[in-house]
Parts: sequence; C-alpha cells; structure tokens
Amino acid sequence: MRERSGGSRLQSPRYLVLYALAAAGGSAAYAPLLTLFLPVYATDVWGGEGIVVLSYAAFVGAIAASLGNIAFGWASDVTGTRRPWIVAGLILSSVLLTLLFRIESVPLFLAAIAAWQVALNMMLGPLFAWAGDCVPDEQKGTLGGLLAVAPATGALTGVLLTVPDLASPQMRLILNAGLVAVMVLPVVVFGRPRAMPQLMASSAEDETRQPIVAGDPAYPADRAPVARMWMVRLLIQIAEAALFAFLLLWFRTLDASVTDNRVAQLFTVVLFTCVPLALIVGRWSDSTRRPRLPLTITAAGAAIGLAMLTFAQDITAGIAGYVVFAIMAGVFLSLHASQTLRVLPRPATRGRDLGIFNLTNTVPSLIMPWLVLALIPMFGFQALFALLACFAALACILLATMRKF
Repeated sequence: MRERSGGSRLQSPRYLVLYALAAAGGSAAYAPLLTLFLPVYATDVWGGEGIVVLSYAAFVGAIAASLGNIAFGWASDVTGTRRPWIVAGLILSSVLLTLLFRIESVPLFLAAIAAWQVALNMMLGPLFAWAGDCVPDEQKGTLGGLLAVAPATGALTGVLLTVPDLASPQMRLILNAGLVAVMVLPVVVFGRPRAMPQLMASSAEDETRQPIVAGDPAYPADRAPVARMWMVRLLIQIAEAALFAFLLLWFRTLDASVTDNRVAQLFTVVLFTCVPLALIVGRWSDSTRRPRLPLTITAAGAAIGLAMLTFAQDITAGIAGYVVFAIMAGVFLSLHASQTLRVLPRPATRGRDLGIFNLTNTVPSLIMPWLVLALIPMFGFQALFALLACFAALACILLATMRKF
C-alpha cells in the first residue's frame, strides 16, 4: 500500500497504464473459462447433464468469488500491503486453472471451481484496492476509461485461444494462465506508484477509533453516496447479466438464422467500441471535475437501449437496441469502477469495502434467473426488457439526485 515515499499530486502514467494492463489480465483470467471453455468441457464430459453441472458451478463459483473478494481485500487491509496477495493469488489461481480439466467427478469439479474462484479473488480483491491507494480523485475518470480495456481484453483472449487447431483444451488453460501472468506481473514489478498520502490519511488512526462520532471525518455521517453507488451498479449489472445470458435466444426469436458466432462478434465489437469512448469521457470528467454526470447520462442511455429492445420487432431493431444499451452500460461500468473509490469512507478498510461492492458483480447471477423464470414464460422477453429498462432508469434517478459526489 505504501510503496514509495515522497509524492506528487498526480499518479505516474506508467503506473496507470500498467495497472490497466493488470486489470485486463484479471478479466482474461476468468472470461474465456466461464464463457467458452467450461460450457464445452461440461458438454463433452457430462453430455446432457452438462447444463446442470454448469448451473451448479455458476452458483457455487459466485458465492466463492464473493466471499473470497471480501476476505482477501480485508486481509490486504490488515497486512498493509497489496502486492504479495496479488502475486500469491496469481500463482495459486493459475495452478488451479490448469488442473480443472483433469477432473471428471462432479463434486470434485465443483470444489475445484470454488477453490479457483477463491484463489482468483485473492489476486483481484487486493488488485482493485491498490488503485484506491494510488490513484487520486483527479485521475479516477482517466482510470475508469483505461479499465474499459479489461472486458475487451477478456473477449479477445477467448477469441485468440479458440483459434481452430491452435491448442488442445488442456493447453488452452496453460496458455490462458501464461497470458494472465504476462499482463498482471508488470505492474507488480515495474509499476512503482508514487505515494499518495492524502489517500491514506486516516488509515493509521482507524484501528483505534471508537464507533461513529458526529463530525469525525474518518466516519462520515452521510453514507448515502456509498449505498447509492452500490445500488446503481447492481441495477445495471442485473440488466447486463440478463442480456449476456439470453440475448442469443431472443435474437433467434426474431431471426432463426442468427448464429452464436454472429452474436460473439457483436459482443466483441461493442466491447472494443467502449474503450475509446470511456477514455474520452473519463478524461473529460477529470478535466471538468464532474464525475457524476457521465454516470448519470450513460445510465439514462442504457435505459433507452433497453426500451428500444422492448419495442423491437425485427433483428435490425433488436441489434440497434442492444448496441445502444451495451455501449452505454460498458462505459458506465468502467467509470463506476473507478469513481466508487471516491465514496468509500475508510482507507484502512478499502479492500474489504471494495469486496462488498464486488457483490454487485456476483449477486446478479443469483437474481437474474428468477426474474427470467418469472417473466419470460408468461409475458415474453418484452416484459423482461421493460423491467430492466426500469432498473436502468432508477439507477439514473438515484445518480441524478445525489447531493454529495
């Protein structure tokens, strides 16, 4: 956490770029496995029962990831350092990743998935908290723009590793682990961030503080911004998770000729489109010191895209609505990830608190299936899209009416 003495008001560009590369490595560590490798492996090994195994794996993995992120974020708070946890999580998760496809027992496979998720979050929890220690508010918009590279890199890694005849399923996992190490290790070894004492100002005192006292700056009385930032991300993430899981099925109700490859290409194009847009918007929010406005506008844009999906009657309108939603939501989530660091109240528990924020990434996997089962069989996809549009609109309202941020 306290990597260097001295300091500057702004963090070095080298650290920001290497940190963004490491965040991209974090996405590459799980996106190809969860979206491409696991479904194929489950089908090959368990046949018709593969979808059941995948459902259990998703449920168990989401719980393990949630607990692991909070636990190791908190552990890095307590120990006062992030980098050893990042390296240990990288090594352990890489080893477990390469062993997954050697297991054919369902109980052991689920246990291995849980262990891998815990190890992965040993790396991810401290990694994301490290940005809070090192990146000042004046650069959080820029950081958010750089973080847009992460999901695009995860998608691109999956494309590269699934090139026909490139490697066997087992070798793909080994190559995947190697690529992740190449992306994560540079910031650990060469990042050398400038110290930001203003970001750690209250951490030395937190251990001895009493419960909240009125006027104590380390314990702000108004926690509303924290709760609102948590809720708005959850609302957008639920919508994104639902579309990611069921977009192909819906497209095929509009046009039976739509292929999975066409949808995969659409996902990739949208993710890469988000990168320059998020960078431009993030830099603008830094220069104008208006961090909330881009979040409010992109949440509104996501709601508009979902409304377009609600009324779409053909594949062209459906794709247009999805593109609007996905670009707006992608920029929103990237900027939100960095701007969240503004509202966390205690530097000494930053890792733990970010772990709690990370629940907005895992809880949607537990909520979304129930929404789908409740709405689609009786009312169709349009009812689901209408509800998700309401979620995004509510996120926009919550942001627009925030008094402090």
